[in-house]
Amino acid sequence: MRLVLVNKYYPPHIGGIEFHVRDLAEGLVAAGHQVRVIVCNNERSYAEDTEGGVEIVRLPRRTELASTPIAHNFGRVLAREAAGADLLHFHFPYPWGEAQWVLQQASRTMPYVVTYHSDIVRQKLALRFYAPFLERFLDRARLIIASSPQLIVNSAWLAPRRSKCRQVNFGLPTAAIAGDAAAIARAAELRASLGGAPIVLFVGRLVYYKGIDVLARAIPQVPGAQFVVIGKGPQRALLEGLERVHLIDYASDEELRAWYHAADVLCLPSTSPSEAFGLVQIEAHAAGTPTVSSDLATGVTYANLEGVTGLYAKTGDAASLAAALNRLLADDELRQRLGQAAQARALEEFSIEAMTEATTKVYQEVLG
Repeated sequence: MRLVLVNKYYPPHIGGIEFHVRDLAEGLVAAGHQVRVIVCNNERSYAEDTEGGVEIVRLPRRTELASTPIAHNFGRVLAREAAGADLLHFHFPYPWGEAQWVLQQASRTMPYVVTYHSDIVRQKLALRFYAPFLERFLDRARLIIASSPQLIVNSAWLAPRRSKCRQVNFGLPTAAIAGDAAAIARAAELRASLGGAPIVLFVGRLVYYKGIDVLARAIPQVPGAQFVVIGKGPQRALLEGLERVHLIDYASDEELRAWYHAADVLCLPSTSPSEAFGLVQIEAHAAGTPTVSSDLATGVTYANLEGVTGLYAKTGDAASLAAALNRLLADDELRQRLGQAAQARALEEFSIEAMTEATTKVYQEVLG
């Protein structure tokens, strides 16, 4: 198949959706498909290149509005690309790209699918103006891919369209994470650097929906543990100065894998549906590290299964978060059992190969 994938950006731009699009695109190429990606450039210039067998077209970004890059003629470029493709695959949310596509006559006839990554939660005013475009965009899509059953059921946009929704797991290089000998060796050094104390790891942007305030209140209630926080953002100040907290703005892929192996528990205390999945949980699981996550009614509780791959804490409740962390840190048998089950599930269900195969089946269903 000749496939065109559409998103806001593409690596080296940093972002969870961007990395997902790259992994899917390269996985599809490895499976024998021709893949072209249409995105915005970080600069005001046009660029084309090929990486991992994927043809990447970066359109010049003119400005950015509410974290949405604006590129002129985005819709016309998509219509032109559609003429030579079997299928288009959009990654929502990218309001500018989706609205531009809906305005093209080709959107009425060209088969396309949508991976619906999350609801638009915070930009309520913008959503009011964008809603008519979103309705048409989703109605014209042949099928919609969601990362968890919870998202299909609980999203106000997907629930009415559940008959054309298909659940496909995200894919990661789980086997590479699990068997990374260099990361495992480095993990021993990291544990030694912290005196061999139990390690609670947080990975992600330090923003409002990640529950940084909840984590800050829970830390004093988890005595003896060292808290390693990898990420940066406006809520960093809530953690600065706290005892036993180690703030790391950025870690390379290699160093991040080492921290996943070094940690005893990954903590994901998110408080808002903006946290639609929490893919860092699967990365930690691949390293054999269980998770304590919020009991959000999103894909967070699909990525981390209570009593199977980790434990839940009540959303927004620091005492509940601390209790779950203390329980795991105090019970070696439970922690090891959950970690082993988490790793087995990550390897079996969340590989790039499994994601590519499942996505291809969606394409084949659309194309008959």
